[in-house]
Formats: sequence, structure tokens, C-alpha cells
Amino acid sequence: MTQSLAVLLQCVMNVAIALLLAPLYEGVLRKVRAGFHSRIGPPITQPYWDLFKLLGKEDLRSVGGVAYASLPALALGAILLLATLVPIGAAAPLAFAADMIVVLYVAAMSAVLVMMNAYASGSPYAYVGGSREMMMALSVEPILAIALAVAAFKAQTLALDGMIGFQLNNGPTLSMVIAGLAFFLALQAFSGKLPFDIPEADQEIMGGPLVEQSGPRLALLRWTMWVKQLVLAILLVDVFWPWPHFGILPVDLLATGVKVMIVLLLVAVVDIVNPRLRIDQAMGYYLRVALSSLSALAFAVIGK
Repeated sequence: MTQSLAVLLQCVMNVAIALLLAPLYEGVLRKVRAGFHSRIGPPITQPYWDLFKLLGKEDLRSVGGVAYASLPALALGAILLLATLVPIGAAAPLAFAADMIVVLYVAAMSAVLVMMNAYASGSPYAYVGGSREMMMALSVEPILAIALAVAAFKAQTLALDGMIGFQLNNGPTLSMVIAGLAFFLALQAFSGKLPFDIPEADQEIMGGPLVEQSGPRLALLRWTMWVKQLVLAILLVDVFWPWPHFGILPVDLLATGVKVMIVLLLVAVVDIVNPRLRIDQAMGYYLRVALSSLSALAFAVIGK
């Protein structure tokens, strides 16, 4: 009973960290973007106010039905489930029930639910945005899978804790460096940042999958995107950049937070200095990244 309570409390902690810190990181990235543009920009707490404002608005829907009404909450729930499968300062609370395969499956669930929400809205703009979201997912999900497969092959286990432990004990290798770089390049698309914000593309399709969303539904979908950005960045630094590790939960949480901020700041810089790519250009780019990540797997096989 005590062990079950400990697992429950750690799940609550991971979910709370993901929910509460994701808007803060987004606010910092907005501030950085404004600084690059020589603007003052909004305060870093602005995403919280945006969520509060949207949650308090009327829930207007383009179509009816229970399924359509529940999709934003399910998308957020899927990415919060991922937060309980990823180590955040300590071993993942539900690590005993999931391995790399489950992590990949859950990571893809939120994107699929956002696509379903777009297709169900009845808007042609949302349909185009959902189709672009699908093409981007088909381009970047294999990179995430290959990068984690490299770590799994090196550690000879599909468990994330085993991969992290191997990396901590053996230090960086050529294959893990290449795989980590591929993961980082895929994170740009997972975060919906330029030059890969193609599914939303406000100037082209007016928000894409989110065009028919408003009020609480829009708040949940935006929250989902921010949490996904944060959780995948945590997964990146945990598996491919686990140093330093102190074994003290508050200190390790702080170290993870700093490393995630560095990664997301790099994502923001790429977002600021690049124009949006066309969907065919983006898919071609990620095809090359996937081939590069396969080279990491080849190096792992030969022991590099």
C-alpha cells in the first residue's frame, strides 16, 4: 500500500510539473523571441493569463457530439500520461508498466487526437491543417523511434531507466551523439516551431487544426502543445544528456529544468531565424535526418 501511494504521489508530481511549468517555458520563449525582434514583448506569465482567459470563455463548437467535445481533453490526457512514463528528476513512476514501445505509442496519441479533432470540426482549413499534421507526424515520428532505438541497442534494454543508466555509466558515444542530434532536430517539428509550424501556418490556413476551436477547447489544445514540447525536451535530456546526476530529487529536478531550458532556447533561436518551409521541403529535410539517424544505429551496431 505504501509503494502504491508513493507511485501515485510521483505521478501527481510529474503531471503537476508538466502542467504548471509548460506555460512558463512557453512564456520565456516568447520573451526571447521578442528580444530578438527588439521588442519588449509580453511578460513570461502571459501564457497563464491566456489559458485563464480562454477557460473562462463560452464553449462554442462548430459541430455537436460527445466524441468531438471530448477530443481536446483526451489529447491533453494522452500527453500527461506520457509525463508519467518519462523520468522527471527521478525514475518514471509508471516505468514498471511501460517501455520504449509504449512511450512512442503514447507520444503519438496526442497528435492523432488533434488530427481527429481537426477532421471532426467540418472546416476545410482544419482539414488541411490536420492533413499537414499527419504528414509531419509520419516524417518525424520515425526519427524519434530510431533515436530511442539507438539508446535501447546500446543499453540492451527497452526500459528508459536502463537507457539512462547506461548513458550515465558509459559516457557519450558517437552513435548516441548523432541520435541525440536527430532527436533535437525532430523536436523543432514536435514543438510546432518555425520552420516546421506548417500544420498551423496562420498566414496560409488561419491556424489549421485549431481554426474552429475557441474557449476552453482551445485552451486545452494549446496546453497540450506546450506540455508536449516540455515532456519531449525532458525525454531528450534524460536519455541523451543525463549528466550531471546527483541522486537528490530537488537538485536533479533543477538540473533537468536548466538543461530543458537550454534545449528549448536553441529551439527558439532556430524558430526566430528561419522562414517557414513548404510541406514537401519539410518532409524532404526530415527524410535526410532519418537517414542520418540510421547511421547512428549502424554505429551502435559496430560498438561506436
